[in-house]
Amino acid sequence: VTSYKKCLASINFHRSLPHIASVINIMDRWLLSKNNSVVDLSEDLDQDEQTKETPKKQRKFSSEYLSLGFTSVGPDDNPLPVCVICAEVLANEALKPCKLRRHLETKHGQFSSKPKEFFENKLREYMTRKKTIETTCVTGGEYASAVEASYKVAKLIAQTGKPHTIGEDLILPAAKEMVDVMIGDKATKKLNVISLSDNTVKRHIDDMDQDQVIFFALQIDKSTDIAALENLLVFVRYKHNGEIHEDFLFCKPLRTNTTGEAVFEVINDFMIAHEIEWRKCVGLSTDGARAMVGRLSGVVKRVKAVAPLVTAVHCSIHREALATKTMPANLKKVLDEAVKTVNFIKSHPLQSRLFEILCVEMGSEHRQLLLNTEVCWLSHGKVLTRLYELRDEVRVFFVDIRFELSDRFCDFEWLSTLAYLADIFAYLNGLNLSLQGKAVTIFQVQNKIEATIQRFDLWNQRVAQNNYESFDNLCDLLCTEEQQISSAVVSSISAHLQALGTQLCRYFPALDKQHNGIQNQVIIILLFSLSVILEWAAKTRQIFRWATALPNLETPSLKTLLYKKNQHSCLIT
Repeated sequence: VTSYKKCLASINFHRSLPHIASVINIMDRWLLSKNNSVVDLSEDLDQDEQTKETPKKQRKFSSEYLSLGFTSVGPDDNPLPVCVICAEVLANEALKPCKLRRHLETKHGQFSSKPKEFFENKLREYMTRKKTIETTCVTGGEYASAVEASYKVAKLIAQTGKPHTIGEDLILPAAKEMVDVMIGDKATKKLNVISLSDNTVKRHIDDMDQDQVIFFALQIDKSTDIAALENLLVFVRYKHNGEIHEDFLFCKPLRTNTTGEAVFEVINDFMIAHEIEWRKCVGLSTDGARAMVGRLSGVVKRVKAVAPLVTAVHCSIHREALATKTMPANLKKVLDEAVKTVNFIKSHPLQSRLFEILCVEMGSEHRQLLLNTEVCWLSHGKVLTRLYELRDEVRVFFVDIRFELSDRFCDFEWLSTLAYLADIFAYLNGLNLSLQGKAVTIFQVQNKIEATIQRFDLWNQRVAQNNYESFDNLCDLLCTEEQQISSAVVSSISAHLQALGTQLCRYFPALDKQHNGIQNQVIIILLFSLSVILEWAAKTRQIFRWATALPNLETPSLKTLLYKKNQHSCLIT
């Protein structure tokens, strides 16, 4: 204990009490009592530990410090010295002539002998730089908006194929002029933070180019414009951010040949120019033209040579149209005669106007027939339905006009066949339209076709039982005329329904085991019809959500959903 007290006496007491308490606390750990127990001095130190430190003195800034190259920032009660040369901010404790002079001599020795006027000029330069920074400085949100705008402009530049310098040389100055005139100078200054230099544009394009998709599918078709120029349309379908996207890829003219080789060269040149890898192509949708699906030199054959993962798909819209062309001879005869009748009236302007006047006088719902064209396969349903609805007007019209088929509209058997054709083609039109759309998948197409085949079987059974309620126009005709349909017409209807089912099975074979496995697991997860699930997913743009929920199915499911089952985009372009 005696040595402990002597140690305390040797401490310089001009030090602060908290420091003394700290020393005592350290030495107290080694202090033992007579009974070898640690002496507890915490009670003696409580009062010292509670002693507050003396607040530091806040130094004031003097204008004389400018001769040393310093100005001040911050509040008046706590100014901070700032070097007008390097803009370094020092602590308040450095507001001493000796410390300020030391900074000037050590970091800016070449200016240590300069007069005060030199530092006044430096102060003016410093204030100018500060004002410029404050003017151009943006918040985090504004900076993010500026970066987003820069990326969008870079994307437009890349899409149009313009040089990267156009952003800084033309686009940004033009935007400033427009904003200045329409909004004002304040809004124009905000555009100064948007970087559109050629290097920035190139960097943004490279960044967007790195955001590549895993797989994609192509949809190609040829179209002839009014100048008789053959154009190649290509659409791309891919997954991005968990959603299905379909975009227009390009449209290029086929100036010479339209063979499969010429079509493939145009597509391949585009892929090479834009560094798109063929190995990521998993789907290719085309029509049934020889240039597309030729066994030796078709586009599909050439694409499969460079894209081993690709699955070629014949457009479901074309397949459905081809499947419905088969029909019995007597039905085909009635169809041709109906089309001939319509074209006879529509092809003569005078007769078309006279027929319109007749429809008005008879109080008809419609005033004109619809012109049939073989180019658009959806015209049959509407043309036949309109002709059936205006059958009485046509009969009256042919009373005064000689036409070789005028007696057909007095023949009940011919009218009953026309009514059936109007019904069946109207249904096929609806089926064809349901197969169109950007969000249509292979599962939806297959389910709709299979449901149609089963529906045709059911209708065939009803026809065998003399039940025609499935055909609205035919049922209406039988009720209105109060006559029985002939056995020849019944046989033709039955044969046609059976042929439609057979042709649909031929053009739409069953899915393979891989596709069925995906479909079955989706059904297990949600006990609803797959068509309902996918229709909901297509409307809410969640078509890939279920695929990401099943890691084992994600890759095959993605490839399957990317298959473009129709050429809807090419057809509406």
